[in-house]
Amino acid sequence: MKVQKKDGQWILTEPYYKGWAEKHHIKTGDIILEVNGVKVDYIDDLKYEPVIRTARELAIKKPDGDIITLKVSLFDIPQQFYYVLVVPFCYFLLTLSITLYLYYKQKNTILINLLILFILTISLAYVSSGAASRLNVVGIIINRSSMLLCLAILIHFLKIYFEFISLNMNLKWLFIRRVNIFYIFPIIGVLLSIFGILNPSIHFQSSYIILGLFFFLLLVILGIIIVGYFKYKTPQLKILISSIIIPFLPFLFLYALPQILFNKQLLSADICSLFLMLIPFSFIFTQLTERIFDMEYYISRLRYYFNFSFVFALWLLLGLYFLTDLPMARLTEIFFFSFLSLMALFYIKERIDYGKRKILFSTKGDYIHHLYTTIDSIGRVVKIEDLLARFVQEVVLQLEVENVSILTYDFHTHRVTLTDQSQTYMQYIDEALLERLNLGDIQKTDYFYLAFIHQDAHSKRILVIDHRQSIYLKDEELLWLELLLLYVNNFIENTKMVEDLLQQLKHMKTAGNQELSWLNKLLWLRFEEEKYQLAQELHDTILQEQLHIAREVDALIHAKDTKAITSQLVKVHEQMVISLNDLRGYCESLKPPLLDTLGLNAALEKLVQKINKRADFLLIYTMDRLYLEDERLNLMIYRLFQELLNNALKHACADTVEVHLLSTDEGFEILYTDDGIGCNMDDLLRADSMGIRGMQERVQAFNGKFTLDTKVGEGMTIHIRVSEGYHPQAYTS
Repeated sequence: MKVQKKDGQWILTEPYYKGWAEKHHIKTGDIILEVNGVKVDYIDDLKYEPVIRTARELAIKKPDGDIITLKVSLFDIPQQFYYVLVVPFCYFLLTLSITLYLYYKQKNTILINLLILFILTISLAYVSSGAASRLNVVGIIINRSSMLLCLAILIHFLKIYFEFISLNMNLKWLFIRRVNIFYIFPIIGVLLSIFGILNPSIHFQSSYIILGLFFFLLLVILGIIIVGYFKYKTPQLKILISSIIIPFLPFLFLYALPQILFNKQLLSADICSLFLMLIPFSFIFTQLTERIFDMEYYISRLRYYFNFSFVFALWLLLGLYFLTDLPMARLTEIFFFSFLSLMALFYIKERIDYGKRKILFSTKGDYIHHLYTTIDSIGRVVKIEDLLARFVQEVVLQLEVENVSILTYDFHTHRVTLTDQSQTYMQYIDEALLERLNLGDIQKTDYFYLAFIHQDAHSKRILVIDHRQSIYLKDEELLWLELLLLYVNNFIENTKMVEDLLQQLKHMKTAGNQELSWLNKLLWLRFEEEKYQLAQELHDTILQEQLHIAREVDALIHAKDTKAITSQLVKVHEQMVISLNDLRGYCESLKPPLLDTLGLNAALEKLVQKINKRADFLLIYTMDRLYLEDERLNLMIYRLFQELLNNALKHACADTVEVHLLSTDEGFEILYTDDGIGCNMDDLLRADSMGIRGMQERVQAFNGKFTLDTKVGEGMTIHIRVSEGYHPQAYTS
């Protein structure tokens, strides 16, 4: 309790445990006479810090003159009992179990040993904080020295850690090479503690010095990690930043800095110490779960749950602190109850989502990106053997495993063959399990993960991952693998269809000029579709004009008023000229006359001039001169321009239309934008209006990329990119 000397008497100004004080009718203004049978005037510590810390018996004089003697037992203040003894003891046991696990399960490396020492030193600092707060001599020395020692070990750990990850990355240690010099700081802490005990006048000043040294070492650590991260941009250093900053923030900004600068703490040391216990576990969760130390990891989601739960529980704690008069001990209990309850809630919700809807949020946050890149990589191969080899490579890379192979099970001979795997493992494969596997199934056995890939009339292909009883695939990894297996199965089916088609084409080539009936049918249907569209266009335009002119001429033949015939013939002549121009336009559309004579740019210029005469929008265009070896690309570019500008005339309702033909190193690009009415993407693709499918087919025929972006009221953007050198080669036997 805080006291103040006034008129020669020590007056109570603020009890720390307000609930306990109210229970015993202790109020501000009471006069403290004795502490543990010693008159307060003879307690030297009060001269330097007017706080009574370790009272077992108090003699108090009330304002009315009554003197009461109050004995303080261990269980009178349960919050203090929990903070000083129960929680530190449980924390120490938990820390000890983790360090023993690391020691016996991991390789005996200096990196692991430093991590173990760091965790144990943090635990020692936390366990001794209660004794130090009660001015126990041994507790003070251990607490102050271990606070500085844990940070010195952490700096040493960072140096070795940089050397560890530099084996795979070009990283360099950015600080002084002789990090052993930082072990002088805990020695200074021991000496300052001993001097403070022998000379109470400097006891509390020495605590500020130690807090300052602690703050300095923490800044050094954060500086090393932050500078290293911004220089090398490695995810491991980003993980280290969060591992250190998050647990230290409450102790640093709510206790250490306010105490150093203003001699006033926002939270007490024992409460802030609860957050420091997160440091070793954040290292476990963020480092070992990423297999940095080649450890089989059974903790996969705790960091994910912790981030959300901690932030919300802290927000709730701050709200209750400012809106209620609850004591800090009670607020801390509410914080931890909310924190643990939210952790459990997130876990239960995720298990339900995963079981019912296959929804899972990754701790890495990039499995969707990995799935996209993997599918894109696998989809580029054209042979089944190459596809399976690429699939195995991606599994090894993304799941960070080594022994992965493809098993083939023959239904007729019941023979099992395994690629890239020692035949000694064949005895552990259960044939009955192989026969039961279906599409999307992933089974874990004592030695393997078995995943169904594909099945045909003769055999079944199975992915085999040798987990060596030490690798545990997380839920998000299993979901990633399950989705990838579905795609691979479809890839194999499509690849087999392509191979069958190539075999038929090869047979047709060796057999002479024999034609394929299905190919003739496909081409015939495509020609008929084009002729139907052309007939429909001619019927709706030229034919209607000709019918109208025929009616006009027939009316003139039977006209009785000969004076008006001349003027009527002039109008009929104008209509015929317009109709002829339209017909010429259709002919030019079918075969651009300038394309073969003057080249692509001249043909496009004439097309643009024609569109400008009919358009009510501003047309902005640029056309690079292209030097293409494939003459077919010139016609394709002309058709694309034609379709894009016709769409702008008929559908865009735009004020400005831009179309640009750009030359690239590999081929060309076409960029089209307008500020028109736009449309819904799904409706556009479903209705196949505006010739979108035709343009896509033209571009895809040359292995180009066609991307379209449009929204209602936001115009349309089309990007076409074709590389001339990336066309499928002709099939040769």
